[in-house]
Amino acid sequence: MLNISGLKEGIVLDHIEAGRSLDIYFNLGLDKLECQVAIIKNARSNKMGRKDIIKIEGGLDKLDLQVLGYIDHNITVNIIRDNKIVEKMTLKLPQKITNIIRCKNPRCITSIEQELPHIFYLSDEEKETYRCLYCEQKYSK
Repeated sequence: MLNISGLKEGIVLDHIEAGRSLDIYFNLGLDKLECQVAIIKNARSNKMGRKDIIKIEGGLDKLDLQVLGYIDHNITVNIIRDNKIVEKMTLKLPQKITNIIRCKNPRCITSIEQELPHIFYLSDEEKETYRCLYCEQKYSK
């Protein structure tokens, strides 16, 4: 059996859909941080069958919860202090996201004005649909 040591202080991202941990690793920019990161792929789970887990040394300031909520709002964020879970956070789809996805409409102002941020708002929570703030172009996950 594989044993990954516990964290004295840090964050554990749990209930990640199996096979999505590396995608999350790069989207959160964890590859650019100097802290220790452990990725556990295909861990057994009673709830999900198989899941991925990411353990990150350090504080919550290392994570962009907006990006994480957009990627998968079913992930559980566990805050660890002194080797104990002190808080469990559940994520929601963010109402607004900036520079996470890009507008694909060639007539959108963001295609012409390159320095403009790509801003999308949640237009349909049930279908997880976002729309460009500038041109209303639909973006579905």
